[in-house]
Amino acid sequence: MNVSRIAVATGIAASSVLLLSGTAFAHVSVQPQGEAAKGGYATVNFKVPNERDNASTVKLEVSLPTEHPLASVMPQDVPGWKVEVTKSKLAKPLEVHGKKITEAVSKVTWTADGSKIAPGHFQQFPVSLGRLPEDADQLVFKALQTYDNKEVVRWIEESKEGAPEPEAPAPVLRLSAATEDEHGGGAKDAAAKDSKNSGHDEGTKSETASADSSDTTARILAIVGILAGIAGVAFGVLAGRRRAS
Repeated sequence: MNVSRIAVATGIAASSVLLLSGTAFAHVSVQPQGEAAKGGYATVNFKVPNERDNASTVKLEVSLPTEHPLASVMPQDVPGWKVEVTKSKLAKPLEVHGKKITEAVSKVTWTADGSKIAPGHFQQFPVSLGRLPEDADQLVFKALQTYDNKEVVRWIEESKEGAPEPEAPAPVLRLSAATEDEHGGGAKDAAAKDSKNSGHDEGTKSETASADSSDTTARILAIVGILAGIAGVAFGVLAGRRRAS
């Protein structure tokens, strides 16, 4: 009897863990394609799973962080979805490559246009972002997910350190350490490349100098050989004349 009770309790616990873990991974999230480094540019995917069994997702609205406005926001076309980009005036203009930016994208909205996210499926919405802030470790994007039964799920709660994860957490993009240039390549790599190229150039110069030296030696030997030949002919002619006399 005790064994049966333990087995039933274990089964219930296992089922609970599976259900909870499934729920935990069913949030709207943002994931970088590769690396999202501070001060650089990155392409990210907003991953939208369908959490309902009797409704399909037909709309996603993503609000960009106002405390860290991004000068460049370019969504990629997704078949079956219409995308709309909303811009807002900046309280403080940004300066990018010597140019002042007075407005930035504040929201990106995808609306179903012949497609939906059906139950048991997910959809990714790619966006190019930049330049990423250098004075932040993460960016928080608040999102609204709308179903075709008019239900709206607000993924806007910010997680707090040491506290349990909220029921509807906002998507968070973690930023990695800044690289030494905005496209992800470091100065060390450039220096190594320059050093390699320099070594290659020095080797080429050395080979060229060696080839020139060999060529000069060959010419000198050829001239010496010609002179020796002329001297030999002259000596033979003189010797023949003496015999004739």
